Amino acid sequence: MRRWYVPLTVLGLGGIGALLLTERGRATLRALFERFQQAPDKLLEMNDTFQSELDRIQAALDQIADAIDPHPEPGR
Repeated sequence: MRRWYVPLTVLGLGGIGALLLTERGRATLRALFERFQQAPDKLLEMNDTFQSELDRIQAALDQIADAIDPHPEPGR
């Protein structure tokens, strides 16, 4: 396996170089960079959605717990 390290590294670096030197590759990198800049806003939206869903699940679990044991014993 060690004899393949150098050729694979050369191919990988050559591919990255080709990506950076072509106009299409640079346009793709620009588009990816723009998407990453928008990512924090989308992550915050997802966080709010997940939090509201967790709140709904917690409310449902509380209702189930009340239905199972409506009158807990003192001291528990």
